[in-house]
Amino acid sequence: MKIRANNIDIEVHDTGPGAPGEIRPVVLLIMGLGMQLVAWPQTLVQALVQAGYRVVLHDNRDVGLSHRFDALGKPNLVWQGIKYKLGLTPRAPYSLSDMAADSVGVLDALGIAAAHVVGASMGGMIAQRVALLAPQRTLSLTSIMSTSGARGLPPPRPEVLRALLKRPADHRPASLVAHYVKLFKVIGSPGFVTPESELSERILRGVERGFYPVGTMRQMLAVMADVTRAAQLSRVRVPTLVVHGKADPLVPYPCGEDTARRIAGAQLLGIEGMGHDLPPGVVTLLLPPLLAHFKQADVGAAPERAAAPLSSHFTSKS
Repeated sequence: MKIRANNIDIEVHDTGPGAPGEIRPVVLLIMGLGMQLVAWPQTLVQALVQAGYRVVLHDNRDVGLSHRFDALGKPNLVWQGIKYKLGLTPRAPYSLSDMAADSVGVLDALGIAAAHVVGASMGGMIAQRVALLAPQRTLSLTSIMSTSGARGLPPPRPEVLRALLKRPADHRPASLVAHYVKLFKVIGSPGFVTPESELSERILRGVERGFYPVGTMRQMLAVMADVTRAAQLSRVRVPTLVVHGKADPLVPYPCGEDTARRIAGAQLLGIEGMGHDLPPGVVTLLLPPLLAHFKQADVGAAPERAAAPLSSHFTSKS
Protein backbone atom coordinates (compact mmCIF):
# COMPACT_ATOMS: atom_id res chain seq x y z
CA MET A 1 0.00 0.00 0.00
CA LYS A 2 1.07 3.58 -0.62
CA ILE A 3 1.26 6.06 2.24
CA ARG A 4 2.33 9.69 2.41
CA ALA A 5 5.44 10.11 4.56
CA ASN A 6 7.86 13.03 4.76
CA ASN A 7 5.98 14.63 1.84
CA ILE A 8 6.63 11.75 -0.59
CA ASP A 9 4.82 8.51 -1.46
CA ILE A 10 6.27 5.43 0.22
CA GLU A 11 5.31 1.83 -0.51
CA VAL A 12 4.65 -0.03 2.74
CA HIS A 13 3.79 -3.55 3.83
CA ASP A 14 2.28 -3.79 7.33
CA THR A 15 1.45 -7.12 8.95
CA GLY A 16 -1.10 -5.29 11.12
CA PRO A 17 -1.67 -4.51 14.79
CA GLY A 18 -3.30 -7.85 15.64
CA ALA A 19 -6.63 -8.55 17.27
CA PRO A 20 -8.79 -5.71 18.64
CA GLY A 21 -7.34 -4.51 21.93
CA GLU A 22 -4.06 -6.32 21.33
CA ILE A 23 -0.86 -4.28 21.60
CA ARG A 24 1.90 -5.69 19.44
CA PRO A 25 5.35 -4.07 19.65
CA VAL A 26 6.42 -2.89 16.20
CA VAL A 27 9.49 -3.91 14.22
CA LEU A 28 10.45 -1.55 11.39
CA LEU A 29 12.62 -3.26 8.73
CA ILE A 30 14.79 -1.05 6.48
CA MET A 31 16.47 -2.66 3.48
CA GLY A 32 19.78 -1.77 1.82
CA LEU A 33 21.14 -0.08 -1.29
CA GLY A 34 18.87 -0.55 -4.29
CA MET A 35 16.97 -3.31 -2.50
CA GLN A 36 13.21 -3.49 -2.17
CA LEU A 37 11.07 -4.52 0.79
CA VAL A 38 10.55 -7.93 -0.83
CA ALA A 39 14.26 -8.63 -0.25
CA TRP A 40 13.56 -9.26 3.44
CA PRO A 41 13.32 -13.06 3.93
CA GLN A 42 9.72 -14.09 4.51
CA THR A 43 10.93 -16.61 7.07
CA LEU A 44 12.26 -13.72 9.16
CA VAL A 45 9.08 -11.66 8.81
CA GLN A 46 6.84 -14.62 9.64
CA ALA A 47 8.93 -15.60 12.66
CA LEU A 48 8.67 -12.07 14.04
CA VAL A 49 4.89 -12.08 13.56
CA GLN A 50 4.61 -15.48 15.26
CA ALA A 51 6.66 -14.08 18.17
CA GLY A 52 4.02 -11.40 18.70
CA TYR A 53 5.39 -8.45 16.73
CA ARG A 54 3.79 -6.17 14.17
CA VAL A 55 6.22 -5.92 11.26
CA VAL A 56 6.39 -2.88 8.99
CA LEU A 57 8.49 -2.93 5.82
CA HIS A 58 8.89 -0.17 3.24
CA ASP A 59 10.66 0.60 0.00
CA ASN A 60 13.17 3.37 0.55
CA ARG A 61 12.85 6.47 -1.61
CA ASP A 62 14.15 6.00 -5.18
CA VAL A 63 13.66 2.22 -5.14
CA GLY A 64 10.87 -0.26 -5.80
CA LEU A 65 7.41 1.30 -5.72
CA SER A 66 8.26 4.35 -3.63
CA HIS A 67 8.79 7.89 -4.96
CA ARG A 68 11.37 8.19 -7.73
CA PHE A 69 13.37 11.40 -7.93
CA ASP A 70 13.58 11.55 -11.72
CA ALA A 71 13.97 15.34 -11.70
CA LEU A 72 17.30 15.01 -9.88
CA GLY A 73 18.90 13.32 -12.88
CA LYS A 74 21.68 10.75 -13.17
CA PRO A 75 24.62 11.46 -10.85
CA ASN A 76 28.28 11.31 -11.88
CA LEU A 77 29.45 8.59 -9.50
CA VAL A 78 32.98 8.52 -10.91
CA TRP A 79 33.60 12.21 -10.19
CA GLN A 80 31.94 12.05 -6.78
CA GLY A 81 33.97 8.94 -5.97
CA ILE A 82 37.19 10.80 -6.79
CA LYS A 83 36.14 13.60 -4.46
CA TYR A 84 35.47 11.06 -1.71
CA LYS A 85 38.88 9.44 -2.11
CA LEU A 86 40.49 12.89 -1.90
CA GLY A 87 38.84 13.44 1.46
CA LEU A 88 36.18 15.77 0.12
CA THR A 89 32.45 15.35 0.78
CA PRO A 90 30.51 14.26 -2.32
CA ARG A 91 27.42 16.24 -3.26
CA ALA A 92 24.29 14.13 -2.90
CA PRO A 93 20.75 14.94 -4.08
CA TYR A 94 19.41 13.87 -0.65
CA SER A 95 20.88 12.48 2.54
CA LEU A 96 20.63 9.37 4.70
CA SER A 97 19.05 11.68 7.28
CA ASP A 98 16.31 12.42 4.73
CA MET A 99 15.82 8.68 4.29
CA ALA A 100 15.69 8.25 8.08
CA ALA A 101 13.01 10.94 8.18
CA ASP A 102 11.11 8.92 5.56
CA SER A 103 11.20 5.91 7.90
CA VAL A 104 9.99 7.95 10.87
CA GLY A 105 7.32 9.39 8.56
CA VAL A 106 6.11 5.84 7.88
CA LEU A 107 5.60 5.39 11.63
CA ASP A 108 3.75 8.71 11.72
CA ALA A 109 1.45 7.72 8.87
CA LEU A 110 0.60 4.42 10.56
CA GLY A 111 0.05 6.03 13.95
CA ILE A 112 2.96 4.14 15.53
CA ALA A 113 4.70 5.91 18.40
CA ALA A 114 7.86 3.78 18.60
CA ALA A 115 9.42 0.71 16.99
CA HIS A 116 12.33 -1.66 17.10
CA VAL A 117 14.34 -0.36 14.12
CA VAL A 118 16.25 -2.98 12.11
CA GLY A 119 18.35 -2.16 9.05
CA ALA A 120 20.49 -4.23 6.70
CA SER A 121 23.54 -2.80 4.88
CA MET A 122 22.59 0.78 3.82
CA GLY A 123 19.41 0.14 5.80
CA GLY A 124 21.62 -0.27 8.87
CA MET A 125 23.06 3.18 8.20
CA ILE A 126 19.55 4.61 7.90
CA ALA A 127 18.54 2.80 11.10
CA GLN A 128 21.50 4.39 12.88
CA ARG A 129 20.29 7.76 11.61
CA VAL A 130 16.77 7.02 12.90
CA ALA A 131 18.21 6.34 16.38
CA LEU A 132 20.05 9.67 16.21
CA LEU A 133 17.15 11.62 14.71
CA ALA A 134 14.35 10.22 16.85
CA PRO A 135 15.61 8.25 19.86
CA GLN A 136 12.22 8.50 21.55
CA ARG A 137 10.70 6.70 18.55
CA THR A 138 13.35 3.94 18.67
CA LEU A 139 12.69 1.07 21.09
CA SER A 140 15.91 -0.60 19.97
CA LEU A 141 18.41 -0.48 17.11
CA THR A 142 19.69 -3.46 15.14
CA SER A 143 22.37 -2.79 12.52
CA ILE A 144 23.00 -5.78 10.24
CA MET A 145 26.01 -6.11 7.87
CA SER A 146 26.45 -2.35 7.96
CA THR A 147 29.06 0.22 8.98
CA SER A 148 29.63 3.47 10.83
CA GLY A 149 30.94 5.02 7.62
CA ALA A 150 34.23 5.98 9.31
CA ARG A 151 37.13 6.59 6.96
CA GLY A 152 39.96 4.07 7.10
CA LEU A 153 37.80 0.97 7.49
CA PRO A 154 38.58 -1.98 5.19
CA PRO A 155 37.11 -1.65 1.68
CA PRO A 156 35.36 -4.42 -0.26
CA ARG A 157 37.57 -7.24 -1.49
CA PRO A 158 39.02 -6.81 -5.01
CA GLU A 159 36.78 -9.50 -6.52
CA VAL A 160 33.74 -7.67 -5.15
CA LEU A 161 34.86 -4.38 -6.67
CA ARG A 162 35.34 -6.11 -10.02
CA ALA A 163 31.84 -7.60 -9.80
CA LEU A 164 30.34 -4.24 -8.85
CA LEU A 165 31.96 -2.53 -11.83
CA LYS A 166 30.47 -4.97 -14.30
CA ARG A 167 27.20 -4.13 -16.01
CA PRO A 168 24.44 -6.39 -17.35
CA ALA A 169 24.49 -7.08 -21.07
CA ASP A 170 21.11 -5.35 -21.45
CA HIS A 171 17.99 -4.65 -19.41
CA ARG A 172 16.01 -7.72 -20.41
CA PRO A 173 14.86 -9.62 -17.30
CA ALA A 174 16.93 -12.70 -18.15
CA SER A 175 20.10 -10.62 -18.56
CA LEU A 176 19.47 -8.74 -15.33
CA VAL A 177 18.86 -11.94 -13.39
CA ALA A 178 22.05 -13.52 -14.77
CA HIS A 179 24.05 -10.42 -13.86
CA TYR A 180 22.76 -10.16 -10.29
CA VAL A 181 23.05 -13.90 -9.66
CA LYS A 182 26.79 -13.56 -10.37
CA LEU A 183 27.06 -10.53 -8.09
CA PHE A 184 25.19 -12.13 -5.20
CA LYS A 185 27.31 -15.25 -5.49
CA VAL A 186 30.39 -13.09 -4.98
CA ILE A 187 29.05 -11.23 -1.93
CA GLY A 188 26.93 -14.06 -0.48
CA SER A 189 27.56 -16.29 2.52
CA PRO A 190 30.14 -19.03 1.85
CA GLY A 191 28.86 -20.96 4.86
CA PHE A 192 25.20 -20.71 3.85
CA VAL A 193 25.01 -21.03 0.08
CA THR A 194 21.65 -20.15 -1.48
CA PRO A 195 20.62 -22.47 -4.34
CA GLU A 196 20.90 -20.69 -7.69
CA SER A 197 17.28 -21.44 -8.58
CA GLU A 198 16.07 -19.76 -5.36
CA LEU A 199 18.42 -16.81 -5.90
CA SER A 200 17.25 -16.37 -9.50
CA GLU A 201 13.59 -16.45 -8.47
CA ARG A 202 14.13 -13.82 -5.79
CA ILE A 203 16.06 -11.51 -8.12
CA LEU A 204 13.45 -11.86 -10.88
CA ARG A 205 10.71 -10.88 -8.43
CA GLY A 206 12.57 -7.66 -7.65
CA VAL A 207 13.36 -6.93 -11.31
CA GLU A 208 9.72 -7.34 -12.35
CA ARG A 209 8.44 -5.38 -9.38
CA GLY A 210 10.55 -2.25 -9.71
CA PHE A 211 13.98 -2.22 -11.37
CA TYR A 212 15.32 1.34 -11.21
CA PRO A 213 19.16 1.54 -11.29
CA VAL A 214 19.47 5.33 -11.44
CA GLY A 215 17.75 5.53 -8.05
CA THR A 216 20.39 3.18 -6.66
CA MET A 217 23.07 5.58 -7.92
CA ARG A 218 21.48 8.47 -6.04
CA GLN A 219 21.23 6.32 -2.92
CA MET A 220 24.92 5.50 -3.28
CA LEU A 221 25.74 9.20 -3.26
CA ALA A 222 23.73 9.61 -0.05
CA VAL A 223 25.87 6.88 1.52
CA MET A 224 29.13 8.47 0.33
CA ALA A 225 28.09 11.92 1.54
CA ASP A 226 27.18 10.77 5.07
CA VAL A 227 30.60 11.54 6.53
CA THR A 228 29.58 12.69 10.03
CA ARG A 229 27.64 9.65 11.25
CA ALA A 230 30.61 7.80 12.76
CA ALA A 231 31.45 10.68 15.10
CA GLN A 232 27.79 11.04 16.09
CA LEU A 233 27.16 7.39 17.01
CA SER A 234 28.41 8.00 20.55
CA ARG A 235 25.12 9.87 21.06
CA VAL A 236 23.05 6.71 20.48
CA ARG A 237 21.52 5.64 23.79
CA VAL A 238 18.98 3.04 22.72
CA PRO A 239 19.65 -0.70 23.19
CA THR A 240 21.74 -1.73 20.18
CA LEU A 241 22.59 -5.03 18.53
CA VAL A 242 25.19 -5.12 15.75
CA VAL A 243 25.08 -8.24 13.55
CA HIS A 244 27.85 -8.90 11.04
CA GLY A 245 29.11 -11.77 8.96
CA LYS A 246 32.70 -12.74 9.61
CA ALA A 247 32.98 -13.67 5.91
CA ASP A 248 31.41 -10.46 4.53
CA PRO A 249 33.44 -9.50 1.43
CA LEU A 250 31.52 -6.29 0.68
CA VAL A 251 31.42 -4.67 4.12
CA PRO A 252 34.17 -6.51 6.02
CA TYR A 253 33.71 -7.64 9.62
CA PRO A 254 35.86 -4.84 11.14
CA CYS A 255 33.15 -2.42 9.96
CA GLY A 256 30.67 -4.13 12.28
CA GLU A 257 33.21 -4.14 15.10
CA ASP A 258 33.74 -0.41 14.61
CA THR A 259 30.00 0.31 14.70
CA ALA A 260 29.57 -1.63 17.95
CA ARG A 261 32.59 0.08 19.51
CA ARG A 262 31.15 3.53 18.83
CA ILE A 263 27.76 2.86 20.47
CA ALA A 264 27.79 2.59 24.26
CA GLY A 265 26.57 -0.80 25.47
CA ALA A 266 26.12 -2.23 21.96
CA GLN A 267 26.18 -6.00 21.61
CA LEU A 268 28.15 -7.45 18.68
CA LEU A 269 27.02 -10.72 17.11
CA GLY A 270 29.54 -12.08 14.63
CA ILE A 271 28.33 -14.98 12.50
CA GLU A 272 30.86 -17.41 11.04
CA GLY A 273 30.31 -18.13 7.35
CA MET A 274 27.94 -15.21 6.84
CA GLY A 275 28.63 -12.89 3.91
CA HIS A 276 26.56 -9.94 2.74
CA ASP A 277 23.14 -11.56 2.55
CA LEU A 278 20.44 -13.18 4.69
CA PRO A 279 20.10 -16.82 3.61
CA PRO A 280 17.89 -19.23 5.60
CA GLY A 281 20.76 -20.55 7.72
CA VAL A 282 21.74 -17.05 8.81
CA VAL A 283 18.10 -16.18 9.62
CA THR A 284 17.92 -19.29 11.84
CA LEU A 285 21.01 -18.19 13.77
CA LEU A 286 19.94 -14.55 13.90
CA LEU A 287 16.40 -14.97 15.24
CA PRO A 288 17.06 -16.08 18.87
CA PRO A 289 19.47 -13.21 19.73
CA LEU A 290 17.31 -10.74 17.80
CA LEU A 291 14.16 -11.69 19.72
CA ALA A 292 16.10 -11.64 23.00
CA HIS A 293 17.33 -8.14 22.10
CA PHE A 294 13.77 -6.96 21.44
CA LYS A 295 12.40 -8.51 24.65
CA GLN A 296 15.13 -6.96 26.76
CA ALA A 297 14.39 -3.55 25.24
CA ASP A 298 10.64 -4.06 25.72
CA VAL A 299 11.21 -4.80 29.42
CA GLY A 300 13.31 -1.68 29.79
CA ALA A 301 10.81 0.59 28.05
CA ALA A 302 7.92 2.20 29.87
CA PRO A 303 4.74 0.16 29.13
CA GLU A 304 2.87 3.24 27.95
CA ARG A 305 5.57 4.22 25.48
CA ALA A 306 4.43 2.06 22.58
CA ALA A 307 0.82 3.13 23.01
CA ALA A 308 1.40 6.86 23.59
CA PRO A 309 -0.17 9.26 21.06
CA LEU A 310 2.10 10.64 18.38
CA SER A 311 1.65 14.17 19.69
CA SER A 312 3.87 13.25 22.63
CA HIS A 313 6.71 12.18 20.36
CA PHE A 314 8.94 13.55 17.67
CA THR A 315 7.23 13.98 14.32
CA SER A 316 9.43 14.03 11.21
CA LYS A 317 9.59 17.20 9.18
CA SER A 318 10.38 17.61 5.53
